[in-house]
Amino acid sequence: MKGISIEERATKLAHYIIETKETVRSTAKTFGISKSTVHKDVSERLLKINPALAKEVRKILEENKSERHIRGGMATKLKYLNNKKAV
Repeated sequence: MKGISIEERATKLAHYIIETKETVRSTAKTFGISKSTVHKDVSERLLKINPALAKEVRKILEENKSERHIRGGMATKLKYLNNKKAV
C-alpha cells in the first residue's frame, strides 16, 4: 500500500471491510499492514475523513466482535477434530 495517502488507505480499507465483512486481523494480513494500523485507520482517521463510511465499518467491526467467541470455539473444535484424525 505504498505510494498512497493515509486518507486513501483508510477509505480503501473501509470499503474492503464493508464488501467482505472481514475482521481487522484478516484485513491487515490481506493488505500487508499491522492490525493496529487497520484499526486506527478505520476507527479514528476515517471518522474525520468520511463519517458515514466510518459508521458502516463500525457496524461490521461490532458484529465481528460479538461473534469472536463463536469463531474461537469453532477454531478450537476444528483443531481437536484434526488432531484426532492424525492420531
